[in-house]
Amino acid sequence: MSKSPEILAPAGSFESVAAAVRCGADAVYFGGKAFNARRNAANFEGDEIKKAVEYCHARGVKVYITLNTLAADRELEAVCDEIREMCEAGADAFIIQDLGIASLVHEICPDIPMHASTQMTVNSPYGVGILKNAGFCRTVLPREFTEGEIKNLAEKTDIELECFVHGALCMCLSGQCLMSSVIGGRSGNRGLCAQPCRLEFGVNSKGGNNLSLKDLSLIDRIPALAEDGVCSLKIEGRMKRPEYVAAAVTACRNSREGKEDKEINNALGAVFSRSGFTSGYFDDKRGKDMFGIRTKDDVVSAAEVLGTLSHLYDNENPLIPVEMQFTLCAGKPAELVIKTANCTVSVKSENIPDKAINKEITANDAAARLSKCGGTQFYAQKVVCDIEPGLNMPASALNSLRREGLALLEKEFSKKEKYTLREAQTKVIPHKTSGKRKLFIRFCESDSIPEGIEADRIIIPLSTPDEKVKELVNSGAEIAAEIPVCVFSNTDKFLERLLELKALGVSLASAGNLDGVGIAKSADMPFASGFGMNIYNSKSIETLEKLGAADCLVSSELPVSDISKLGGELPRGALVYGRLPLMVTRNCPVKNKLSCAQCGRKSELVDRLGVRFPVRCSDGFSFIYNSVPVCMTDRLDEIKNTDYDLLYFTTESKEDILKIAGDYREGSKPDYEFTRGLYYRNVL
Repeated sequence: MSKSPEILAPAGSFESVAAAVRCGADAVYFGGKAFNARRNAANFEGDEIKKAVEYCHARGVKVYITLNTLAADRELEAVCDEIREMCEAGADAFIIQDLGIASLVHEICPDIPMHASTQMTVNSPYGVGILKNAGFCRTVLPREFTEGEIKNLAEKTDIELECFVHGALCMCLSGQCLMSSVIGGRSGNRGLCAQPCRLEFGVNSKGGNNLSLKDLSLIDRIPALAEDGVCSLKIEGRMKRPEYVAAAVTACRNSREGKEDKEINNALGAVFSRSGFTSGYFDDKRGKDMFGIRTKDDVVSAAEVLGTLSHLYDNENPLIPVEMQFTLCAGKPAELVIKTANCTVSVKSENIPDKAINKEITANDAAARLSKCGGTQFYAQKVVCDIEPGLNMPASALNSLRREGLALLEKEFSKKEKYTLREAQTKVIPHKTSGKRKLFIRFCESDSIPEGIEADRIIIPLSTPDEKVKELVNSGAEIAAEIPVCVFSNTDKFLERLLELKALGVSLASAGNLDGVGIAKSADMPFASGFGMNIYNSKSIETLEKLGAADCLVSSELPVSDISKLGGELPRGALVYGRLPLMVTRNCPVKNKLSCAQCGRKSELVDRLGVRFPVRCSDGFSFIYNSVPVCMTDRLDEIKNTDYDLLYFTTESKEDILKIAGDYREGSKPDYEFTRGLYYRNVL
């Protein structure tokens, strides 16, 4: 039988911490004020952090701190301060997205465990292997995984696997969403997602909610997840009320213990859902049934159960078993020794016991009084009393001794061995370019590659036909094969194809996440860091250099002012033309209305304002592109200290591609609708 997995609860406030712990969570996760993926939650700072950690540790509950956002160079000192603050408070682990932040954590406190956030978009054994070598001990699985994919990954790695079992489902693969930042200037990668996906998006016309999924619930699958190799059952919801946390933790605990409580399950559905729940990804049954919105009825249902659910965490839950040894001898103070599995305390009475006048105290009497641990997190599993005959001790004195002992035990139990903290290097020396920037061109589809296209590097899809590959290799340009960010069950297929392309003369792999890095390394092929890696600071560039990257593409969410100040020796480039992929989804929104044949790879999503977003599918995933391309062909000199420019082609025709490449070489201002993207917007 597999080890029972922990229940990991969200906490956006101290009340939610208490609700989670009192209802039986084994661990909680929360963030500080600045660098976590739910910056609009109340979150914690200063003494609140220490109070929350001590409260949890005193009850045998672990605390994981979310540092799961991207940070710019100008913020790295503040990141270091938060790392130190959380370590000094006694946090048990950090949940991390940014490779640069992971580097800082390791520099400052190499002993604290690191968990890879689902925002890192790691979804294969190859990526998990890179994580392990980088010092991570756990990875948070994509919500899009099927049960078979969970089992497969568990069999191929010994790293801990954490799985979401309840809460909101993002439409986009975590870590790959740019929709909020592009549309509203608030980045999901920076913890301020505005959830534009919950608004109306129709297929080829206005109307519909084709980017809004129901909430996930795998609570009834918890026994299966334990058998599948999952070690941690994660509840989403740091923005939600304590009553929700209490209900979700209680339902998870019941399922783990094999109990059925329909009342709690119904209440959990009422307190928050979007037209019910879904397990579609887990069951490998994607489709229209997975979509839902928050209705008026959902809101009304929540109001009806909040009062009842609040009573779930009214009182302390007896979580920790203790053994007591009570000794009462003539002429000596009474002594009470209390033990847990890893902690022992001893307290003595202020007075020497009296001789019994009417009735002496018995072992049973003392045990009955000492066992009353109500109102604390402890319960008496065993009480042994050694009492000399003829003595008495008032009940009030026994009660006082028990209270003093349990208070001391709580204090000792909450202590944690202090981490040794070190200084981190955050000083940035701006990158020096080698001279004229190179031109890299990336193609989404091989059919769109024009004859005679010229570039220093041409990035092609893995699916490019062999004859076309040979032609491109003979052109004299460096040819790179792009490994998709959505590896999932395609791992072996992608590796096999990469080896074939290598044999044909392709000399480089373009990796959009650590899965791609791992696959490239398995093929013994050099790699470059491409779109999707979210390179946002100099420490991330430094990490990529240590991993052996040839060069890297910086994040499209960085303003030009920050790009110019990035440090490190690794060559880097910026996207200067292309439709940004706003979302990568495993559930095609177009299929809610059209079949693949009816779509013909020509469909669009249309928002409430009539703006149209192209949708294209490949390898079982859908890519939703921005309505207009980013274009900087006439402002290239404003992107400083980079080594190459990237033209990122997606939906363009061959004729369009040749024209845009010409505009780039001439520095022409575009004569079509375009955007400057986020290069001048300073995304929050």
